[in-house]
Amino acid sequence: MDWFLQVLDFIGQQILNVPAYLIGIITAVGLIALRRNAGQIVGGGLKATLGFLILGAGSEVVTAALTPLGDLILAVTGARGVVPTNEVIAAIASEEYGAEGAYVLVLGFIVMLLLARFTPLRYIFLTGHHMVFMSILLTVVLSVGLGDELGWLVVPVGAVLLGVIMVVMPAFTQPWTRKITGDDSIAIGHFGSLGFLAAGATGQAVGRRSRSTEEIKFPQGLRFLRDSMIATALSMVLIYWFFSIWGLISLPRDQALDIFGSSDAGDFMMAALGFALQFGVGVAVILYGVRTVLGELVPAFQGIAEKLVPGAKPALDIPMIFPYAANGVLIGFICSFAGGLIALAVIATWLNPAFGLALILPGMVPHFFTGGGAGVYGNATGGRRGAAIGGFVNGILITILPALLLLVFGEMGLQNSTFGDADFGWFGTAVGSGFFIGPVPGLIISLVIAAVLVVGASVFQRRVVDRGWVPGARRDALLAEETTAAKEEREGATAPGARR
Repeated sequence: MDWFLQVLDFIGQQILNVPAYLIGIITAVGLIALRRNAGQIVGGGLKATLGFLILGAGSEVVTAALTPLGDLILAVTGARGVVPTNEVIAAIASEEYGAEGAYVLVLGFIVMLLLARFTPLRYIFLTGHHMVFMSILLTVVLSVGLGDELGWLVVPVGAVLLGVIMVVMPAFTQPWTRKITGDDSIAIGHFGSLGFLAAGATGQAVGRRSRSTEEIKFPQGLRFLRDSMIATALSMVLIYWFFSIWGLISLPRDQALDIFGSSDAGDFMMAALGFALQFGVGVAVILYGVRTVLGELVPAFQGIAEKLVPGAKPALDIPMIFPYAANGVLIGFICSFAGGLIALAVIATWLNPAFGLALILPGMVPHFFTGGGAGVYGNATGGRRGAAIGGFVNGILITILPALLLLVFGEMGLQNSTFGDADFGWFGTAVGSGFFIGPVPGLIISLVIAAVLVVGASVFQRRVVDRGWVPGARRDALLAEETTAAKEEREGATAPGARR
């Protein structure tokens, strides 16, 4: 039996946990289904893998650039608390629950394929690292909640819950995703989906006449800022230098210099400039990687859909939509971070004393990826105002929800870290809270949650997604009318005889 566990662990950790390999294999399988020749199969699979590796390299560059900024902001503000980090809590939990987590991961993938085949929820979740994080979260919650007596149910129940959440969330976000991309070829598979939904709904509520972030008009002398890479890099330079100057003024000199590993103030400011420009490079690399992956995966995925899961869509990581609103990504990121700071203040002054919620510090990386995604979703339905307020709402969610999840984890002996993205927070808390009553009630509640999600998402898919509902359609009509009226006014002003 040990060899079988090792095989599952290898599949889970070395294939499913590496999105690039998973994407490459699926691309190759799709090309085989389309009866391409050997060269096209190998080339397409390899190019898709390389594209995802490029995307990952860009993400690493962005993370490396944001980490020092986060350290600097926490130092100058004096904030103390828990930074929600998916990788950290998953690594800690894997030491004890890694074997069961491997079973849950592999079987959960199979459950997802079955649900995609036999329900209206035809989505195949391909964001490998998020599969791993959710499988670990569910394994921990179920292992502690069910105890030794019912421990044999951890794997089957965990697999069902994992498979369900992987097909349900892409379905709920699909109308907004389709609005962003302009077609129905891809979905988003990311466990920050509640934040994206909230941003899309918020944009719809507040941005009825707000123009797109991508239509921001710059003065003639600032037209160079229309290049998203330049605008992103310059914005980060200003942010970095603002907090760097604040740090040099408010912190002891040695403490400030140590944050960037600098020897003097000049070196410190130039290091800040380097990190800011590095961030811009990382974003540019991410956008290139996205284009490379989509160019290979989407056509190949049609082969899989035709043969195995008719009509299935690949549910991909959130950076896949970043090219559709690069300005929205930056606005959403900044506003999400601001929302995190406000929510931290609320927790510190009210929720911590009253309910014992932990202080969740805003991590730059989750705020960039989920806040940037929220900015794109908010922009799709509410323009600039939707991107800003949608990002802000996401920042509140990824501060409050990890604090609630930490209450569950605290009861289970994991008090020092928590998962960061919105879906980990609400789903983990919903499943884990049931076990406070007892193992059997917790088990029943977990299965009821799974059933309700599948039924609710299936109804949503049939009645909303499949019928082509377009979020923000009224706003689109208003903006189209305004554009037409403005065009007619300009033409009337320049027509012969318009001036005398």
